[in-house]
Amino acid sequence: MTLREQLTGGTLILDGAMGTQLMLHGAEGNNELWGVTHRNVLLAIHRAYLAAGAQAILTNTFGGSRLKLERAGLADRTVELNRTLAQIARQAASGKAWVLGDVGPTGQFVEPYGDLTEEQMTAVFREQIAALAEGGVDGIIVETMMDPTEAVCAVHVAREVAPDLPVLATLTFDQTPKGFRTLMGATPADGAKRLVEAGADAVGANCGGLTPEQFVPLLQEMRSVVSVPLIVEANAGLPQIEGGKTVFKEVPETFGRLAPEFRKAGASVIGGCCGTTPEHIRAIAQALRGK
Repeated sequence: MTLREQLTGGTLILDGAMGTQLMLHGAEGNNELWGVTHRNVLLAIHRAYLAAGAQAILTNTFGGSRLKLERAGLADRTVELNRTLAQIARQAASGKAWVLGDVGPTGQFVEPYGDLTEEQMTAVFREQIAALAEGGVDGIIVETMMDPTEAVCAVHVAREVAPDLPVLATLTFDQTPKGFRTLMGATPADGAKRLVEAGADAVGANCGGLTPEQFVPLLQEMRSVVSVPLIVEANAGLPQIEGGKTVFKEVPETFGRLAPEFRKAGASVIGGCCGTTPEHIRAIAQALRGK
């Protein structure tokens, strides 16, 4: 079975948070570089999610674009880091799970909201996605995008650079007086339609200022306008500050309870975002497999 067949023919369980797991293991500085220099720790994190029931793991490349890496003085290592982190994820998966090349936001915006031209943004994504493809990923996931224009740009690039790989894409939403909206004011329906028109094989939502329960009606809004597989990766609750640190307190049982509701609302690709752990993914897997 190919990844595209799995996307259209059943439920795909993703892994959970990477950033908070790296912090728990003592990561300092740039996450991408730390993952390469602490290969065995990163392998252990990937494998913990696989042991919990994840059928696909994301590469540790959320901040792997040149624009993000240059802030840490690592711009000249963009290709090397993305390729190596993809290879590490493939080693962890051992051919028994899918590997998705993780592409996060660049932290900058396309004109007229920002200083980048669409051509410049395209070049940034082309470099990262090409390196992930060289590293052997099975698909590309464009995630946590606040600007649908940036997300569409990344999807177009993935289609161009790696035409044989499935492309998944998610936007991040907040609850506003007018309903769910991205930072740029897009609704779930509008965002989903734009991503599908750009060529995404699966679309959805992750992260943002929402509780896990709020993703159910958000998914329903997307399902009303698109028929492709839907993705949901909720945070482990809303972030809280304790002792100067950001913590997420939603328990795994909540995700086990909500997983069937996510699927009923149309999601067939289900994982976790900030603060989620292998135990959250285990709860999802067990709920969806009837255990």
